[in-house]
Amino acid sequence: MADSDVRSKRVTATGSLSVGPARIRQIQLKTTSGTPRLTITDGTGGSTVLDLDFNESTTHSVNIPAEGIRVSDIFVGTLTNITAVTVFFN
Repeated sequence: MADSDVRSKRVTATGSLSVGPARIRQIQLKTTSGTPRLTITDGTGGSTVLDLDFNESTTHSVNIPAEGIRVSDIFVGTLTNITAVTVFFN
């Protein structure tokens, strides 16, 4: 039995997802050309908890192992050459 329901939120720009305390479970995104990069911090101005580079012009799915990454709020700090990102969390 799951601890709690998994939710998702899609964003197309940097900023807070405004979901409160959460565990990041998975990320899906679509990249464009150039050097795609995604960073997520622990709330606004918090420490970087995820910093990933991707191949260009493809769809990516990143599974977070174990219990996920615990944050006070999900803040997308860098969204370079990425059309949109969907974050799955609980």
